[in-house]
Amino acid sequence: MTASQTPATADELRGAGLRVTAARVALLETVRHGDHLDVEAITAGVRDRIGHVSVQAVYDALHALTAAGLVRRIEPAGGPARFEGRVRDNHHHLVCRSCGAVADVDCAVGEAPCLTASDDRGFSIDEAEVVYRGLCPACSTTSSS
Repeated sequence: MTASQTPATADELRGAGLRVTAARVALLETVRHGDHLDVEAITAGVRDRIGHVSVQAVYDALHALTAAGLVRRIEPAGGPARFEGRVRDNHHHLVCRSCGAVADVDCAVGEAPCLTASDDRGFSIDEAEVVYRGLCPACSTTSSS
């Protein structure tokens, strides 16, 4: 954890009404510097930064950070929950059916038609979740060989 990141991260936690702890700072920075990490990878990243932390403490912190809107939880079908630091935009995900790789993809260009449901049934829609499934470039190459 670099000194330049820590104060800004701590300020962000305070701004979200969360208590600042070394584990929360390390977790938020681990998620933001990772790529759709699962809890196991996040726990390892936090331990690399601050030493011992329990898996339960990681789950608790992830819950608090997700509820505060600082972290986004995604749940690809057939895989573990993953977490990302890209929040406050309406982006979607590409998921490889073979290796499970996850990549971000922006919402449709122009107006966000993905937020316009054919029938909103009275809901005030502020987010849409679209998951594109297929094979990533590495798995596509392997399967065609």
